[in-house]
Amino acid sequence: MIRRSWMSGASIETTLELWASSLREVKARIRPLFTQERVAASAGLFLDGLLGAERRKTGWMRAEAAGDPGPWRQQAILGRGRWEADALRDTVRDYVVEHFAAEDAVLVIDETGFLKQGKASCGVGRQYTGSAGKITNCQIGVFASYVSRHGHAFIDRALYLPKRWTDDPARMAAAHVPAGTSFATKPAMALGMIERAIGGGVPFGWVAADSVYGVGDIGMALRRAGKGYVLGVSATSSFNSWIGKPEVAGAAEDIAKGLDPAAWQRLSAGPGTKGERLHDWAYLELADLEADEFSPGAKGLWTRGLLIRRHIADGEMAYFTTWCPAGTPIEMLVAVEGHRWAIEDSFETAKNELGLTHNETRSWYGWHRHVSLVMLAFAMLAVICHHANQPTPQKTQKQLRALRTSSGGRFRKSAA
Repeated sequence: MIRRSWMSGASIETTLELWASSLREVKARIRPLFTQERVAASAGLFLDGLLGAERRKTGWMRAEAAGDPGPWRQQAILGRGRWEADALRDTVRDYVVEHFAAEDAVLVIDETGFLKQGKASCGVGRQYTGSAGKITNCQIGVFASYVSRHGHAFIDRALYLPKRWTDDPARMAAAHVPAGTSFATKPAMALGMIERAIGGGVPFGWVAADSVYGVGDIGMALRRAGKGYVLGVSATSSFNSWIGKPEVAGAAEDIAKGLDPAAWQRLSAGPGTKGERLHDWAYLELADLEADEFSPGAKGLWTRGLLIRRHIADGEMAYFTTWCPAGTPIEMLVAVEGHRWAIEDSFETAKNELGLTHNETRSWYGWHRHVSLVMLAFAMLAVICHHANQPTPQKTQKQLRALRTSSGGRFRKSAA
C-alpha cells in the first residue's frame, strides 16, 4: 500500500513494524471519539479498508476486506453512527503536528472537486473544478495541509455549499446540513481554517494559496497574527509602492511587462517528479511597515511585496501578494510558494490510493466523516514514511569502543 518511492532506504521489516505500530496508535487515538466499542471497531475496519489494496474504496469493497456480509456496518459509520467528524479532524491535526511540527512550516490552502451524478449529494452542482479542468457536476472541498521539512498531511477540510443550496432550506434539511449554516465563500472558509489552526496552537510561519484565496480578509488576519504569506492574485490586481521603495503602480500584469530583464532570476520552487521546478521570478518590495501597526505589542519591520512567476517555455505569468519579515530573500518566498505542490500531491494520493472521492453518502455528515477518515489514513502513511526515511543513527565512538572490547573478549574466550 505504501508507495515505495516515498521511502528512500527503509527495509521491508522496518516498514512492516512501523505500519503495525502506527495502525495500533491511530486506532487508539480515535477510540475515545466513539461511545460504543462496536462502533469504534467498525471505524477501525473502515480505516483498514481505506488502507487496503483495493483501488475502489466503496462500501462493498471495504466490507469484503473486513469480512462483513454486506456494507451496512461500513455505511453506518458515515450515516447512522453518532460521533463528531470535527473531533476526528482535530485528532488528525494534533497527530500531524506532533510528528511534523516546525515553526517555519507552511499552511497550504487549496480546493479539489468530487465528481458526482445526480442532484442529491450535499453541495453538488454544476461548478468549476480544477480536478476536471471545466464546469461539471461536482462537490467542492476546501482543504488545509500542514507542510514542513518533516512531511506534509491534511489538517482541515470543509464542504463548500453554493448559494443555490444555502438559499433552499428544504434541500439543506434533506442533506442534514446543520441548522444555521449559511453561505460562505471559499476565502471565508479558508480563513476559518487558519483561525482554527492558530487557536489549536499549530506552529507555522507562512500561508500559501492560489488566486482564489488572495482576496478578502485573509491577508489582514495573517498580518494581525504575525504570519507571513504568499497568496495568489489575478493579473488585474492593483499594486502601489510607498515612499522609500522603487516607484510601482498599476495592475500586476502591466508591472510585470515593464520590468527590466535584469529583474528576473531563474529559481527552483523545489523538487518535483521530473526534477527541479524551475521558473523565472521577480520580486518587488512595495512597503515596509512596523509589526505593531497590525498586531499590538509585536516588534519588527515587515515588508509587503509583489512576487511574479514566469513560465520558462511559454512565458505565462502568475502573481502573488506577499507579506514577510523585512530582509526576507526572494528564494524564501519562492520556496514558500513551491510548498503548494505538496497539497496537489496529497490530493492525487488520497484520491488514487485512499478513496477520497469514493464517498457514497449524500449527507453533510457523511461527507465530513468520510473525508476525515481519509485524512487520518493519509496522515498515518505520511508519518510512517517520515520515520522510515530517517537515516540510521551512527554509532558513537564510545559505543564502538565498547563493541570492540566486548567482541575482543569473546574472541579471546573462544581461542582459549
